[in-house]
Amino acid sequence: MKWSDLRRSNNVEDNRGGSGGVPRGVGGVGIGGLIIAVVGGLIFGVSPLQILSLLQGGDVAPTPPQQGQPIQDRDSDFVRAVLGDTEDTWSRVFKQQLQATYQPPKLVLFSSRVNSACGFAQAAAGPFYCPADDKVYLDMSFFKQVQATAGADADFARAYAIAHEVGHHVQNELGIATKVRQLQARSNKATANNLSVRLELQADCFAGVWGHFTAERNLINGQDVKAAMDTASQIGDDYLQQQSGGYVVPESFTHGSSEQRVAWFTRGLKSGSVRQCDTFSAGRI
Repeated sequence: MKWSDLRRSNNVEDNRGGSGGVPRGVGGVGIGGLIIAVVGGLIFGVSPLQILSLLQGGDVAPTPPQQGQPIQDRDSDFVRAVLGDTEDTWSRVFKQQLQATYQPPKLVLFSSRVNSACGFAQAAAGPFYCPADDKVYLDMSFFKQVQATAGADADFARAYAIAHEVGHHVQNELGIATKVRQLQARSNKATANNLSVRLELQADCFAGVWGHFTAERNLINGQDVKAAMDTASQIGDDYLQQQSGGYVVPESFTHGSSEQRVAWFTRGLKSGSVRQCDTFSAGRI
């Protein structure tokens, strides 16, 4: 992926040198923890139960996290470049396709643990988007995990992971995420899981929409796309369940199968159209 000439975003908060906040109490996880459990295990398919076991309580001390000095390294420069390009791309897409104005999210880099408006999380939760503060949270160690999946030339696979989280922000901007949470609150578990799958697949499609416009500018090639799709296929619920337990339980899916994730990412990548990412129509997934 050719990213060196991309505009760097100013919406990155580097908290890797700070404390990240201190949890208060050890009982229960609260609504913040539940939100992270639903959306936090995206990139590596960590189950909500596993994430909940890693959270350190739903109540967090009100003092804001201490910010350390920004760390200048290749990975943080890459994140700023990718986020800047998502900002530019989605600003154009909102204006041209939706006749609306895009308000970009902040992206918080952290190490080990972080205190978000959705609760307190540790790095094992994976990258996540918090709709309560419109921020994407990213522990840089996840890049090593992506590289283990996608290989040494994993830049676009990493960018896909960031773009997926930004896709959740796009859903929040469009009011989709709020409607889904309201529906889930009055649904049974199977229906709530199905809605979660549709939400995740749409974020994959939105990541593909961003990828469409990087491809138009010759910033990515076929090898980059293959690495990203290989990553998507290895974070499908069916693949992860098969690897961990030896069998697949489709009704328990919360993110979609490998085939679905690749298909919806590809749909966005080929079309570049937000309207092609309607995963909520009957029979679409």
